[in-house]
Amino acid sequence: MAFIITSPCKTEKAGECVEVCPVDCIEEGKDMFYIDPDICIDCGACEAVCPVEAIYMEDEVPEEEHEYISLNRLFFENR
Repeated sequence: MAFIITSPCKTEKAGECVEVCPVDCIEEGKDMFYIDPDICIDCGACEAVCPVEAIYMEDEVPEEEHEYISLNRLFFENR
C-alpha cells in the first residue's frame, strides 16, 4: 500500500516530498504531485515533510479525499 497525495497539494505544490523521497517515486503532474505505488516503499518521509499535510497512507485517506486514490492510479496508468 502506497501513500496518496490529496487536494491540499493542488494549492501548494511545494515539492519537499520529492526532495526527501529515497526511491524517487514522486512525479510532478500538471496541478500536483503523484506517488507511484509500484515504486513507493512506504517509508513515510514524504508525509513527514509535507507543509500542507496532503499525504496519507492509502487506507487513511479521509473520505472526502477518496477521489485522489483514483486520480493517483489514473496518472500512472496514462503515462
